[in-house]
Amino acid sequence: MTPFRYKMRVQYMIAVGNFNKFRLIPCLIILTCIISCGDDITYTGNSKMAGSGIDDWLVPLEEVIDGGTGKDGIPALVNPKLIPASKAEYLKDDDLIVGYRFEEDIRAYPHKILNWHEIVNDDLNGRKIAIFHCPLTGTSVGWERDYSGQTTTFGVSGLLYNTNLMPYDRTTNGTWSQISGLCVNGELIGTKAKTFQVFETEWKTWKTMYPNSRVMSIDTGHTRNYSEYPYGDYRSAPGLLYSVSVKDSRLFQKERVHGVVSSDGVGAKLYRFDSFQGNKVVTDNYNGQTIIIGSKEKNFIISFKQKKIDDTVLTFKMINGFNSPEILEDQLGNKWDVFGNAVSGPNAGEKLMPTNSFIGMFFSWAPFYNSLQIF
Repeated sequence: MTPFRYKMRVQYMIAVGNFNKFRLIPCLIILTCIISCGDDITYTGNSKMAGSGIDDWLVPLEEVIDGGTGKDGIPALVNPKLIPASKAEYLKDDDLIVGYRFEEDIRAYPHKILNWHEIVNDDLNGRKIAIFHCPLTGTSVGWERDYSGQTTTFGVSGLLYNTNLMPYDRTTNGTWSQISGLCVNGELIGTKAKTFQVFETEWKTWKTMYPNSRVMSIDTGHTRNYSEYPYGDYRSAPGLLYSVSVKDSRLFQKERVHGVVSSDGVGAKLYRFDSFQGNKVVTDNYNGQTIIIGSKEKNFIISFKQKKIDDTVLTFKMINGFNSPEILEDQLGNKWDVFGNAVSGPNAGEKLMPTNSFIGMFFSWAPFYNSLQIF
């Protein structure tokens, strides 16, 4: 095992409170070796480490880090067991979940499980999807699983780029970047991920909106302590486990923000939860008019592109209460849910187009997007 893998293992055992399983003297020897080898060890070998056998990369290879777990060392899930929301007793009200709806199939993927598995490959009535969550950057996104006429599943490569998850697809063995949404190595190099909108919020908000949804069970087939966060105080601590190529000091590095990516995929604008105290709907002139809806109290921010119905530009107000999925009402009398569906009113069935956006820790945006703006 390389010094870097020892470093990762020691960090991991400290994080989950099992450092006593190591004998003190061997650990001191290991740490001495780590210090002498340098604090940040990056992977600089050939690209076959990622499994593709193709040498071209779209990211600087010297910035691709071996996270120490090995390929599939963090096991992605496939078609996880689901339970009714009413049976999810392992979840606390303030636990974060990633919600997704396809037609009438509504599912929640809790961070408590995603923190340990990072990727869930799922099937919703024939719609093949993957939910990705990187606990080191706090980013959760949804991708489709059909590329070049084939359906794939995604696994955890064990590599990190700017401390962010790098999935690999099991059809071509190509390596992807979660935040940029690109295949960066392999047969599909340059392919853009087919994304869809997910809704990240706390469990109390979700189960109030969608009491009949289904939720991932902790019966995953793997032995994990899902009541524990595997990285200790990482979410509140000021430092990072790994270095990033670009730093921005305007906000606390781990602050959760909602980011909207520009149409050219180069820039982004960030929206803070503090801007949505008292529950707000904001129409902002970014990327063309963008509608930002948020509630600090209910712990969510989502965004859509401005919409017209006939010649009417819709304006929105937030529906108080959040006792149902309907959170918005427009001047025509339509009511809209968190996924942008007009669920009632004269234009029921219409849909708002989501922005290219997601929530992540503040530090994770600058390495991937230029001209970073803060609302």
